Amino acid sequence: MKIVVLLKQVPDTADERKLDLDTGLQDRDASDLVIDEINERALELALRSKDADKSTEVVVLSMGPDSASTSVRKALSIGADAGVHVVDDGLAGADAARTAAVLAAALKNVGFDVVIAGNEATDGRGGVVPAMIAEHLSLPLLGNLVSAELSADGVRAERQVSAGTQSISAPLPALLTVTESFDEARFPNFKGILSAKKKKITVLTLADLDVPAPSGRTTMVNTTERPARAAGVKLTDDGTSATALVEFLASNRLI
Repeated sequence: MKIVVLLKQVPDTADERKLDLDTGLQDRDASDLVIDEINERALELALRSKDADKSTEVVVLSMGPDSASTSVRKALSIGADAGVHVVDDGLAGADAARTAAVLAAALKNVGFDVVIAGNEATDGRGGVVPAMIAEHLSLPLLGNLVSAELSADGVRAERQVSAGTQSISAPLPALLTVTESFDEARFPNFKGILSAKKKKITVLTLADLDVPAPSGRTTMVNTTERPARAAGVKLTDDGTSATALVEFLASNRLI
């Protein structure tokens, strides 16, 4: 079985995220860049499947600038067998539709039995790219999962729904999206760090992929800096604070 894990490099959530006001794009130099935490959980699911069946191959696929190669390399040190990095200046600022089309083309190039992704990226919170990829590739989408078991026969999983959980299954090939209910990724050990240096990272550009030219593109019209947070209202308990609090909540339509 060949599992491809979609990996995205994002600004560290511990740092303040900023936009480049000239381009309207995220300022990637404003904070440390790391593997999106939900993608690490997706990788852990793939590696546990590999632990159970040593014939399983785990490949990580990332689309991003040159800096994303460090995240791909870290995934290799954690335990992935190989990496694929799609990098091209023509993809700068790609929207969700373009990203999905390119990743779908890359998946066709790489080949897979199972694709695992996070349910949403922590920098954009769109949560639509995996579904778009599944549509491009005519794959069953098992999304918003809280648990999953992979085998050569298919996928059995539990999905979060408004009333609780739902048991679902699908034959392979299939695309899964995991949530924070899955286990955190294991840490790379010394052996893994050394072996990662010998593992292959395949670099692909748009010229290597059969991607149709985009029929349209999301355009940033303008960007403004978020205003400074206003000082809060301070109440001093002089016997009337309860009334003042109710009036404040009511005036702001909070009650």
